[in-house]
Amino acid sequence: MRVFRSLEEAAQSFGPSAVTIGNFDGVHRGHQELMRHVVEIARRQKARPSLLTFHPHPTQIVAPDRAPKLLMTPDERASLIADQGIEQVLILPFTPEVATLSPAAFFEGILIQALNVRGIVVGDNFHFGHHQAGNIATLSALGAAAGVEVDIVPGVYCRGRLVSSSEIRRLLRQGRVTHAERLLGRPFFLCGEVVAGEGRGARQTVPTLNLEPSAELLPLHGVYVTRTRDRDSTRRWHSVTNIGVRPTFGGRHVTVETFLLGEFDGETPARIRVDFFYRLRDERQFESAGALKAQIMKDVVRAGKWFRRYRRFVRKTWRQTPPADATPA
Repeated sequence: MRVFRSLEEAAQSFGPSAVTIGNFDGVHRGHQELMRHVVEIARRQKARPSLLTFHPHPTQIVAPDRAPKLLMTPDERASLIADQGIEQVLILPFTPEVATLSPAAFFEGILIQALNVRGIVVGDNFHFGHHQAGNIATLSALGAAAGVEVDIVPGVYCRGRLVSSSEIRRLLRQGRVTHAERLLGRPFFLCGEVVAGEGRGARQTVPTLNLEPSAELLPLHGVYVTRTRDRDSTRRWHSVTNIGVRPTFGGRHVTVETFLLGEFDGETPARIRVDFFYRLRDERQFESAGALKAQIMKDVVRAGKWFRRYRRFVRKTWRQTPPADATPA
């Protein structure tokens, strides 16, 4: 997938395009539905299925005190977007100049002139232009006048809950990673570099990988059933991950520490991705390192039981409707 990082770069070879527009933080099931429509409209219009997103988040420019903590970086978004059949992405720098464009100027200068759009797909709550003055009626009128097909996609609901990035953030702040997974269509994950810790785990409790997460938002402090992947290879491990301040050791700074289950071979990975499946318990202070280690061993047992139930569930589901490229977790 091609990734463009400026309007000038995109103007050279982006079009003809069919494009969906938004922040796409989390690349959740609602976003995935928009992308499915983009692929369809691109096929009809003989255009490239494309996506326009922004960095930084527009709210950081127009109302920084209300800016949300983001679930992932632009590059992490782009990686997931590529899996949805999108061939190219413009990560447009959102500047004060872009923020002051009228809806008509945004449509003509960016969508028509720079991106050569033939089709546009947006959600039914879409707004654009200065002070969000443009809405889906504005966009439809501009599209009709320019001969551009405009497709308005209604919101996606999961168990009666509207799928949105803000709802996913709310669930994660409550530690409800299983509920967040339903809205995302995949487990929530954190990616980042493996950094050196204080070495207390290896000496006093259990050895862990210490993650420097790239996401701004972390789930509620606590202990989680997770799966850890080496971002530079195909290695992956079942794991138990703690998010918190390590109160047993008098910690003050938030850390993300992952204990890999089973055998670990090879070099310590430089970068990892940690998928979050289930919250086991709150983080709490223990009277000693030995008591903490005993609790970690109990967490490991519970995590192992969770993964065994998960495998049975997945295999049962596959026997009913086996996917073509199914690979056991």
